[in-house]
Amino acid sequence: MTTDSPDFIPARGRGAASNPDNRFLNVLHENDFEQLQFDEEFLKSLERPATQYFHDTSQSIISENNSPDIPFRYSLNPYRGCLHGCSYCYARPTHEYLGLSAGLDFETRIFVKQAAPRLFRDWLTRPAWKCEAIMLSGVTDCYQPVERKLQLTRQCLQVALEARQPVSVITKNALISRDTDVLGQLAELQLCRVAISLSSLDQSLTKVLEPACSAPESRLQAIRTLTAAGVPVHLMVAPVIPGLNDSEIPAVLNAAAEAGARSASFIIVRLPLTVEQVFLEWLNRHVPDTASRVLNRIRATRDGQLNQSQFHQRMRGSGIYAEQIARLFQIHRKRCQLDQQLPPCRTDLFRTPKSSSGQQFLF
Repeated sequence: MTTDSPDFIPARGRGAASNPDNRFLNVLHENDFEQLQFDEEFLKSLERPATQYFHDTSQSIISENNSPDIPFRYSLNPYRGCLHGCSYCYARPTHEYLGLSAGLDFETRIFVKQAAPRLFRDWLTRPAWKCEAIMLSGVTDCYQPVERKLQLTRQCLQVALEARQPVSVITKNALISRDTDVLGQLAELQLCRVAISLSSLDQSLTKVLEPACSAPESRLQAIRTLTAAGVPVHLMVAPVIPGLNDSEIPAVLNAAAEAGARSASFIIVRLPLTVEQVFLEWLNRHVPDTASRVLNRIRATRDGQLNQSQFHQRMRGSGIYAEQIARLFQIHRKRCQLDQQLPPCRTDLFRTPKSSSGQQFLF
């Protein structure tokens, strides 16, 4: 169903406007509300789709990647789908593997890996495990709102602390501050690093671009809290959307530096597969007057396209405009003294934790 369909009713408070077709399905579902056009209660409910949570029965929790664009090999994701609802989220197409849509389904049908702490513990007890850092998140945010209740990420961090297992965390939710106690203990042993994602200080923009994320000031406060506890914090200016928030790069870097961040990097917006459709709908709904400019500038960083999938280009873009963004970032990163590297995590402290069955190990 397209946005010009008479049955199209955009959801409020969501990043996606609809459910684009799943490219893997032969049978597609299309709404037909002709007989319900006068049912105001029903039509009103379509504007506020409820969030549903499902039990994910995965029997493994650690994913491995070999991408040269990603600075980690192993990642742990307690949730599939993400309530944050960022319209640009590159992870949206992963929901299509589940037979769902990368649109509203991605942010309203969340799969919870309730066994994540146990699976993580058992992974670390494997004789073949050679200790190296594991990234929490990497796909969907491990501190999305339901984590406040379920505490799966916190439990995984506690397992890491017990095992002296180094971890990195990336999030755009200030909820991470809740776990400052555990993260502080890990940091004291040089076993953790945190990255906070922030690309704009304009809350009027972020509340529609990232509708269920923490406000910019809340994320800055999280940086202050973590820094005060001795946790090294990296700023991710991500995504930089040419023509929309690239002009904010200097201000974002300066604010993060004042909050205590120690390093910074950036990523230009990526629009793979169905993400392109979701993001185009978002542009036309929320910033129609600047949509053409934004798309033209994205194309200027992507060889005339809206996306590049090639390694070494997909994160940074190419062409003169992409180089200008990179240069702007580099100048202000140096000015804000964010051009240093965070210290590497230690791997020599690792100790095999007790397995979930209670089995202890002699060696």
